[in-house]
Amino acid sequence: MARYTGSSCKLCRREKTKLFLKGTKCLSEKCPLEKRNYAPGQHGLSRRTKFSEYGVQLREKQKVKRIYGLLETQFRNYFEKANRQKGVTGANLVKLLERRLDNVVFRLGFAPSRKSARQLVLHGHFTVNSQVVDIPSFLLGAGDVVAVREKSKKLDAIHNSLRRTKDNVYVWLSVDKASLSGTFMNVPEREDIPLNANEQLIVELYSK
Repeated sequence: MARYTGSSCKLCRREKTKLFLKGTKCLSEKCPLEKRNYAPGQHGLSRRTKFSEYGVQLREKQKVKRIYGLLETQFRNYFEKANRQKGVTGANLVKLLERRLDNVVFRLGFAPSRKSARQLVLHGHFTVNSQVVDIPSFLLGAGDVVAVREKSKKLDAIHNSLRRTKDNVYVWLSVDKASLSGTFMNVPEREDIPLNANEQLIVELYSK
Protein backbone atom coordinates (compact mmCIF):
# COMPACT_ATOMS: atom_id res chain seq x y z
CA MET A 1 0.00 0.00 0.00
CA ALA A 2 1.25 3.50 -0.82
CA ARG A 3 2.42 5.65 2.07
CA TYR A 4 4.25 8.92 2.65
CA THR A 5 7.97 8.33 3.22
CA GLY A 6 9.26 11.90 3.29
CA SER A 7 10.17 14.11 6.23
CA SER A 8 7.34 14.54 8.75
CA CYS A 9 8.77 17.86 9.90
CA LYS A 10 8.47 19.28 6.38
CA LEU A 11 4.73 18.65 6.54
CA CYS A 12 4.46 20.76 9.69
CA ARG A 13 6.52 23.51 8.10
CA ARG A 14 4.35 23.45 4.99
CA GLU A 15 1.24 23.99 7.11
CA LYS A 16 3.09 26.42 9.42
CA THR A 17 1.70 24.71 12.49
CA LYS A 18 2.62 21.73 14.65
CA LEU A 19 0.85 18.59 13.49
CA PHE A 20 2.52 16.51 16.25
CA LEU A 21 3.79 13.85 13.86
CA LYS A 22 7.06 13.10 15.71
CA GLY A 23 5.90 12.53 19.28
CA THR A 24 8.08 14.12 21.96
CA LYS A 25 10.28 15.88 19.40
CA CYS A 26 7.37 18.19 18.63
CA LEU A 27 7.38 19.37 22.25
CA SER A 28 11.13 19.98 22.43
CA GLU A 29 13.50 22.64 21.16
CA LYS A 30 14.55 20.21 18.41
CA CYS A 31 11.30 20.84 16.56
CA PRO A 32 12.33 22.54 13.26
CA LEU A 33 9.23 24.73 13.40
CA GLU A 34 10.71 26.54 16.41
CA LYS A 35 13.46 28.02 14.23
CA ARG A 36 12.07 27.75 10.69
CA ASN A 37 8.39 28.63 10.77
CA TYR A 38 8.09 28.90 7.01
CA ALA A 39 7.44 26.56 4.11
CA PRO A 40 10.29 24.19 3.12
CA GLY A 41 12.31 24.71 -0.04
CA GLN A 42 14.53 27.48 -1.33
CA HIS A 43 11.58 29.80 -1.88
CA GLY A 44 9.97 29.09 1.46
CA LEU A 45 10.68 32.52 2.92
CA SER A 46 9.67 34.43 -0.19
CA ARG A 47 6.54 32.43 -1.03
CA ARG A 48 3.38 34.53 -0.89
CA THR A 49 1.26 33.96 2.19
CA LYS A 50 -2.09 35.27 0.93
CA PHE A 51 -4.25 32.41 -0.31
CA SER A 52 -7.32 32.41 -2.47
CA GLU A 53 -10.55 30.93 -1.10
CA TYR A 54 -9.65 27.63 -2.74
CA GLY A 55 -6.13 27.82 -1.31
CA VAL A 56 -7.44 28.28 2.24
CA GLN A 57 -9.76 25.30 1.84
CA LEU A 58 -6.99 23.15 0.37
CA ARG A 59 -4.55 23.94 3.16
CA GLU A 60 -7.15 23.03 5.79
CA LYS A 61 -7.81 19.71 4.07
CA GLN A 62 -4.09 18.97 3.80
CA LYS A 63 -3.56 19.81 7.46
CA VAL A 64 -6.25 17.43 8.74
CA LYS A 65 -5.23 14.72 6.28
CA ARG A 66 -1.64 14.91 7.46
CA ILE A 67 -2.52 14.99 11.16
CA TYR A 68 -4.25 11.62 10.80
CA GLY A 69 -1.63 10.28 8.37
CA LEU A 70 -3.91 9.57 5.43
CA LEU A 71 -3.43 9.62 1.68
CA GLU A 72 -5.81 11.51 -0.59
CA THR A 73 -7.97 8.56 -1.65
CA GLN A 74 -8.37 7.37 1.94
CA PHE A 75 -9.33 10.83 3.13
CA ARG A 76 -11.80 11.33 0.29
CA ASN A 77 -13.44 7.99 1.12
CA TYR A 78 -13.94 9.11 4.72
CA PHE A 79 -15.53 12.32 3.48
CA GLU A 80 -17.91 10.42 1.21
CA LYS A 81 -18.88 8.17 4.12
CA ALA A 82 -19.39 11.18 6.41
CA ASN A 83 -21.50 12.87 3.75
CA ARG A 84 -23.86 9.87 3.62
CA GLN A 85 -24.43 9.93 7.38
CA LYS A 86 -27.06 11.99 9.13
CA GLY A 87 -25.91 15.18 10.80
CA VAL A 88 -23.20 17.73 10.02
CA THR A 89 -20.80 16.33 7.42
CA GLY A 90 -17.70 18.05 8.82
CA ALA A 91 -18.33 16.81 12.35
CA ASN A 92 -19.09 13.32 11.02
CA LEU A 93 -15.75 13.34 9.20
CA VAL A 94 -13.74 14.20 12.31
CA LYS A 95 -15.61 11.62 14.40
CA LEU A 96 -14.89 8.92 11.81
CA LEU A 97 -11.18 9.75 11.88
CA GLU A 98 -11.16 9.59 15.68
CA ARG A 99 -12.60 6.07 15.57
CA ARG A 100 -9.59 4.67 13.67
CA LEU A 101 -7.68 2.08 15.70
CA ASP A 102 -4.29 3.74 15.17
CA ASN A 103 -5.68 7.05 16.40
CA VAL A 104 -7.23 5.44 19.50
CA VAL A 105 -3.95 3.64 20.31
CA PHE A 106 -2.25 7.06 20.15
CA ARG A 107 -4.93 8.78 22.22
CA LEU A 108 -4.72 6.04 24.88
CA GLY A 109 -1.00 6.78 25.26
CA PHE A 110 0.35 3.47 23.95
CA ALA A 111 2.32 5.26 21.22
CA PRO A 112 3.99 8.72 21.05
CA SER A 113 2.49 9.53 17.65
CA ARG A 114 -0.10 8.25 15.20
CA LYS A 115 2.68 7.08 12.91
CA SER A 116 4.16 4.95 15.70
CA ALA A 117 0.69 3.69 16.62
CA ARG A 118 0.09 2.65 13.02
CA GLN A 119 3.33 0.66 12.99
CA LEU A 120 2.50 -1.08 16.27
CA VAL A 121 -0.96 -2.01 14.99
CA LEU A 122 0.42 -3.31 11.69
CA HIS A 123 2.81 -5.56 13.61
CA GLY A 124 -0.09 -7.12 15.49
CA HIS A 125 0.66 -5.82 18.98
CA PHE A 126 -2.97 -4.98 19.85
CA THR A 127 -6.26 -6.76 20.24
CA VAL A 128 -9.81 -5.43 19.98
CA ASN A 129 -12.25 -7.34 22.16
CA SER A 130 -9.61 -10.08 22.61
CA GLN A 131 -9.13 -10.53 18.84
CA VAL A 132 -5.85 -9.49 17.17
CA VAL A 133 -6.45 -6.60 14.77
CA ASP A 134 -3.61 -5.42 12.52
CA ILE A 135 -5.61 -2.96 10.43
CA PRO A 136 -4.90 0.68 11.42
CA SER A 137 -8.10 1.90 9.76
CA PHE A 138 -10.31 -0.45 11.79
CA LEU A 139 -13.21 1.64 13.14
CA LEU A 140 -14.03 1.20 16.80
CA GLY A 141 -17.51 1.33 18.27
CA ALA A 142 -18.86 2.11 21.73
CA GLY A 143 -17.67 -0.42 24.29
CA ASP A 144 -14.78 -1.84 22.27
CA VAL A 145 -11.75 -2.75 24.39
CA VAL A 146 -8.26 -2.18 22.98
CA ALA A 147 -5.46 -4.06 24.73
CA VAL A 148 -1.79 -4.82 24.26
CA ARG A 149 -1.24 -8.48 23.37
CA GLU A 150 0.21 -10.61 26.12
CA LYS A 151 3.44 -11.27 24.19
CA SER A 152 3.84 -7.53 23.51
CA LYS A 153 3.43 -6.26 27.08
CA LYS A 154 7.17 -5.89 27.60
CA LEU A 155 7.73 -3.60 24.62
CA ASP A 156 9.79 -0.59 25.72
CA ALA A 157 8.13 1.63 23.11
CA ILE A 158 4.73 1.17 24.75
CA HIS A 159 5.95 1.60 28.33
CA ASN A 160 8.06 4.65 27.47
CA SER A 161 5.08 6.27 25.81
CA LEU A 162 2.80 5.55 28.78
CA ARG A 163 5.32 7.06 31.19
CA ARG A 164 5.25 10.30 29.22
CA THR A 165 1.46 10.33 29.00
CA LYS A 166 -0.63 12.28 31.48
CA ASP A 167 -3.72 10.80 33.06
CA ASN A 168 -6.51 10.29 30.54
CA VAL A 169 -7.99 13.61 29.42
CA TYR A 170 -10.35 12.28 26.76
CA VAL A 171 -13.88 11.82 28.05
CA TRP A 172 -14.71 9.12 25.50
CA LEU A 173 -11.77 6.89 26.48
CA SER A 174 -10.96 4.92 29.60
CA VAL A 175 -7.38 3.75 30.22
CA ASP A 176 -6.08 1.06 32.56
CA LYS A 177 -2.29 1.40 32.55
CA ALA A 178 -1.85 -1.57 34.87
CA SER A 179 -3.45 -4.00 32.42
CA LEU A 180 -2.30 -2.08 29.34
CA SER A 181 -5.82 -1.76 28.02
CA GLY A 182 -8.35 0.91 27.24
CA THR A 183 -12.02 1.20 26.38
CA PHE A 184 -13.57 3.23 23.59
CA MET A 185 -16.58 4.23 25.64
CA ASN A 186 -18.51 6.13 23.00
CA VAL A 187 -18.11 8.11 19.78
CA PRO A 188 -16.99 11.60 20.88
CA GLU A 189 -18.82 14.81 20.09
CA ARG A 190 -16.97 17.23 17.85
CA GLU A 191 -16.55 19.80 20.62
CA ASP A 192 -14.73 17.22 22.77
CA ILE A 193 -12.12 16.39 20.11
CA PRO A 194 -8.91 18.47 20.46
CA LEU A 195 -8.43 19.18 16.76
CA ASN A 196 -7.59 22.73 15.76
CA ALA A 197 -9.24 22.69 12.35
CA ASN A 198 -12.19 24.15 10.50
CA GLU A 199 -13.68 21.08 8.87
CA GLN A 200 -16.38 23.17 7.18
CA LEU A 201 -13.69 24.42 4.79
CA ILE A 202 -13.03 20.79 3.80
CA VAL A 203 -16.74 20.27 3.14
CA GLU A 204 -16.78 23.37 0.94
CA LEU A 205 -13.71 22.17 -0.95
CA TYR A 206 -15.12 18.73 -1.74
CA SER A 207 -18.55 20.17 -2.56
CA LYS A 208 -17.29 22.25 -5.48
